[in-house]
Amino acid sequence: MPSGAPQATADDGAKVVKETKVADRTYDLEIQSPALKKNGMVRVFLPADWSATATKTWPQLWLLHGCCEVKDYQSWDVFTDARSFLADKGVITVMPTDGPAGMYSEWWNMGLSKTANWEAFHMKEVLQIVERAYRGGPNRSVAGVSIGGYGALYYGYAYPGTFKSVASYSGIPNTQFVGTAGVIKGILVREGFWNFNDLWGQEILNWGLWAKHNPYANIEKFRGVNLYISSGNGEVGPLDPAGKSGDPLDASTLLTSRSFTDRLTQLGIPATVDYYGKGTHSWPYWERALHQSWPLLAKGMGIG
Repeated sequence: MPSGAPQATADDGAKVVKETKVADRTYDLEIQSPALKKNGMVRVFLPADWSATATKTWPQLWLLHGCCEVKDYQSWDVFTDARSFLADKGVITVMPTDGPAGMYSEWWNMGLSKTANWEAFHMKEVLQIVERAYRGGPNRSVAGVSIGGYGALYYGYAYPGTFKSVASYSGIPNTQFVGTAGVIKGILVREGFWNFNDLWGQEILNWGLWAKHNPYANIEKFRGVNLYISSGNGEVGPLDPAGKSGDPLDASTLLTSRSFTDRLTQLGIPATVDYYGKGTHSWPYWERALHQSWPLLAKGMGIG
């Protein structure tokens, strides 16, 4: 491979079939994925001192994108300064695809909906390949935007010990909050998943399955995890271009985020919270959130 990384396979046989250098320290990995039943993409930033023959490993920062994003796994690199910001941080940055609306989940009716198992792709295949071929170490943090914020929180409790710091920027920490199921179903329909019940079933009849996938319903599992939760209120703010209108998305993420952090407070589970007021559901605010949450993310990777 161009980076010098050795060929390695995941337990289920997933492997990198193509590695493309995009820029300095930046590679796109095309992974032959049994979980997806097709090839899946991941962009990685390698540390400046990375070497395939090194005896040491490097901490991992996972950055997750939101739904319906045309740039998909490239989003963090295209829309933010993440590459330059992380250039001197000494971490491997992992940015996997979640498709248009994979929801970072193994879908309930995966076969009927012909939907890939995104959860297995991320938490088994990509994780194992990064560690076996690219010297990824055991100290990891994860941050995500929008649905990616949900994904970061879900992986944070569903895979205990995998991520020591978890950050949600304009995410959905309470999928069973009033009206939130409708927002999720609307996203799925917009992306062509007409039978939205294929995801976690019907939100009342399959209450237990929805609860299994709800960070709020599993909130006790966040004890000992470094948490960062932020959201705007959907109003036009200081980082929006002139003429931009407000949007309802961050108004919605603010409500579900507040329900989550209010419950954290009740239970005495610490978190860093930033409800910064005016701000839309957009990348300039998430880039700022990455910078502001860096000390917490670094702590999870053992470098802060």
